[in-house]
Amino acid sequence: MKRFGILFALAALPSAAFAQDAQEAKILEGIDARYDETASVARQIWEWAEVGYQEEKASALLQQNLRAQGFKITTGVAEIPTAFVAEYGKGGPVIAILAEYDALPGINQDAVATRSPIAGKTAAHACGHNLFGAGSLEAAIAVKKWLDETGTPGRVRLYGTPAEEGGSGKVYMVRAGLFDDVDFALHWHGDDENSAAARTTLANRSAKFRFRGVSAHAAGAPEKARSALDGVEAFNLMINMMREHVPQDARIHYVITEGGTAPNVVPDFAEVFYYVRHPDPDGVDAIWKRLEDAARGAALGTGTKVDWEVIHGNNPLLVNEPLAKMMDTKLRQVGGISYTAEEQKFAEGIYASFDSPKLKLGSESEIQPYDVTLGYGSTDVGDVSYATPTVGLSTATWVPGTSAHSWQSSAASGMSIGFKGTQAAAKTLTLAAIELYTNPELRKEAKAEFDKARGPDYKYKSLLGDRDPPLDYRK
Repeated sequence: MKRFGILFALAALPSAAFAQDAQEAKILEGIDARYDETASVARQIWEWAEVGYQEEKASALLQQNLRAQGFKITTGVAEIPTAFVAEYGKGGPVIAILAEYDALPGINQDAVATRSPIAGKTAAHACGHNLFGAGSLEAAIAVKKWLDETGTPGRVRLYGTPAEEGGSGKVYMVRAGLFDDVDFALHWHGDDENSAAARTTLANRSAKFRFRGVSAHAAGAPEKARSALDGVEAFNLMINMMREHVPQDARIHYVITEGGTAPNVVPDFAEVFYYVRHPDPDGVDAIWKRLEDAARGAALGTGTKVDWEVIHGNNPLLVNEPLAKMMDTKLRQVGGISYTAEEQKFAEGIYASFDSPKLKLGSESEIQPYDVTLGYGSTDVGDVSYATPTVGLSTATWVPGTSAHSWQSSAASGMSIGFKGTQAAAKTLTLAAIELYTNPELRKEAKAEFDKARGPDYKYKSLLGDRDPPLDYRK
């Protein structure tokens, strides 16, 4: 009876609307038909697990698939060897679909439901960027087919964007003017829930602080030494005391990347890698000045010298509610994720590893309520959102309750639960693009909101300054 009711409702639609719904249904069926191809791309990128600016295989694989579909590809854009732009179509509007594909270092996990690192592997897709790349690829192909079949004027671009994890690849692409003629940008991300909430992010900046001292025998001539590690530890101590005196929404974190190799040799070099986050770029700047002062003080107090290199910096995501509400509607049209018996068993195994998960098993089939929220992560999509109206979504590519950057997220990103969430994202992005091509009122409203949010005197400012892409920051 439900099927007949849908058919009756479609028959009652005006002929133009009926035709569009039929075209959309055909395009979504095409995405389903390409599930194996999309899953294969996602799995291959997952296996390679290439870190930022080293994603040579992943970038080449995405380009190969796009070239086979007739896209014109420009490689090595923004002076980044693994970045590219692939375009199809004529005229406008120009809609960009973002694709990421870098892995995270320092974590490793097989696609199984218990902790199981893969021998010899030093990175993993614990943030699901293998899915991000594959899903965006599929959406771009689907939109290309829709443009062909309907004869709609417009261009779709797939932006291959490396090094989101701490490398700010998109910032260099924005700086190079690659989004200047883009009308709208679409993105998505893997998650433990399905949501198109209007969620902004924290601005952030990172740097490697390098202390330099004097080596000597730690027992035989300690008075002749000046420990670079002492400089790092004094610096960290001051920053940890400072945490009490920063705004509540600020975040500061670090890792010591080098601190010496032998206890009986006073290290003459030590390095610590810091991140600072705040909802407002000015907030990042204010905290950052105190960070630099603390580094100078630590060097002075330990008789060492210090310098630092800014590695990356991202602006917060600029929310566009007309676009976000549209994306929410499209996500609800696509729906959530359903598990097979085998996937349910996998999910239960993963879920048993959590401590107080915020979501319950079964919520992968639901769409979370729409709202406007602050997210505590950071992304270089933020800089894109200040260049052109931007909107995104997340889908349940991971078991509900999973945290990003965990072994559990990496495990699901390499198997069918992740691939199903990827399909849902590809379908939603495709429907959103079709809506933007065919709805001039939405385009007008979204651009008006964008102009209002940026303000009449807006001038773009990169939080990483004028530095070149740090192509070796993961080496």
